[in-house]
Order: sequence, then structure tokens, then C-alpha cells
Amino acid sequence: MNAGGYAVWDRTVRIFHWLNFVCVLFLSFVGTAINYTRELGVSLSGNLLLKTIHVAVGYVFVLNLSWRLVWGFAGGHYARWRQVLPMGRGFLAELASYARSVARRNEPPYLGHNPFGRLSVTAMLLVLVLLGISGLVLAGTDVYMPPFGHAIAKRIAAPGLGPSEAKPHVPEATSAQEHADMMATVDREAYVRMVKGLRRPFAIVHEWSYDVLLFLVALHVLAVVRTEIGGDAGIISAMFTGRKSPGGRMTHPAERPVVRDPPAEPHPDATTPVHRAETRG
Repeated sequence: MNAGGYAVWDRTVRIFHWLNFVCVLFLSFVGTAINYTRELGVSLSGNLLLKTIHVAVGYVFVLNLSWRLVWGFAGGHYARWRQVLPMGRGFLAELASYARSVARRNEPPYLGHNPFGRLSVTAMLLVLVLLGISGLVLAGTDVYMPPFGHAIAKRIAAPGLGPSEAKPHVPEATSAQEHADMMATVDREAYVRMVKGLRRPFAIVHEWSYDVLLFLVALHVLAVVRTEIGGDAGIISAMFTGRKSPGGRMTHPAERPVVRDPPAEPHPDATTPVHRAETRG
């Protein structure tokens, strides 16, 4: 460690974190507006515009999340899955020990994620993946956008009409006439099967995942604030700078500071230059 602190979060992790934050925040506002189209007095064209914007930002969200999942195998030491997920030999014992220290209010600071943080991150990542997958499916059922939109529109289009002629999904609450105009461009039986068998289950997953995400985000914020105040760990500033500065208990972190993954240990039988030098001596 130098005067600048411990290097922890690499640039990719920091970009993912803040881009994910912006996407989730934006998608939450737009999604809420979509759900309350009638109450807000949004027109049909406005509803479709909101859905299109929601899907476009959703693509950024999914790409950002996908890159983070890949980076868990290729990133720096603290970005690797073995340092993020609740896995590895001895984790349960470490978790129990950390829980006892939390109860005594003397938990040690961690450079990366503490055991509770690993559980939280795992739950959050699972929910984000569910939101991404279900969102892509709903984009195909509502506005027939990639990657599934063309196949869905082709399946439900009215006889004699092409996939591009099927009008986007319109909630019945919007207006009876608009809903009738939409239904005239689709095969009613195929459309009902799609809604009940595909759209509705994924819509439920999407809505429940979002509710769970809000709960996890609230826990995350509370835990970060508590850790920052109680542990003097620089956890907030580290997500901007990538470094955790020493101070208070942070001068004795629970983990051994690591800048990069250590090289593999040589095989015991391998002859090194030192061994050869000793032989010549």
C-alpha cells in the first residue's frame, strides 16, 4: 500500500456500477409512467414512445450487465467471482464469524466485499439477470423489438399480414377503439395464447423482480452508509477512485491486500535459476 491507499475496484467495475445505477433509476421512472399511462393521461403514441425508450435503455442495461458477468472471469482480483460470490472453502465459517462480530459491533473492515456483501451482491445480480431476460422477452411481446420481437410478431400476425404490420400491444385500459384497432392486426387466438403463455408469466417475473430489487437496493444503501460510518472503510469514495484509503481500522483490513492475482506456484520438482546456481556452487 502507498499513500494513495489500497487499489481495489478497477475501472470496469466502477463504470458498471454507476452505469447500472443510472439505467435502473431511469428504467424505474419510465416503467412507472408506463404502468400508470391512464392515470397520467398519456396518449397511445406517448405510451408507445415510453415503451420504446424503456426498451432502448434496457439494451444498455443488459449489455452493461453482460459485460460485468464476463469481467468476473477476466477482471482484477477484487472483480473476480471467487472474491464476489459466496463461494470457496471456509466461506460459511467466515460468514458466521462475521455475523458474530457484527452483533458485537466490532466487525473487521474488508477491502473487497465482506461476507454479508457477497450474499447481497449475489442476490442483486440474480435479480438483475431476471430483469434483463424478462425485459427482453416483454420487449418482443409489446413493441416487437429484438431479439424476440420478429419471431413473436410473425407468430401472432393476422392472416395475410406480415410481422411488421402487427400493431404493438395496447392495454385494454387505454381505450376500447385503440385496443380493437390493435387486435385487428393480429390473429386473436394466437395473440391470446402468446399473452397467457408467454407475456403474462414474464411480466409477473419482471414486476416481482423489480420489487425485490427495490428492497435489495434499500438494504445496500443502508449497509454502505453503516459501513462507511462505522468502519471508516472509504467504501463510497472507492467506487469513484477505485482505492480505499487508510484510516482508523482500515489500516488493518481483514483481507490481505492484493493488487493482482499472484503467479502460479512453481512445481516442486521444477529447477529454477536459484537451484542451478546452488548446484554450480
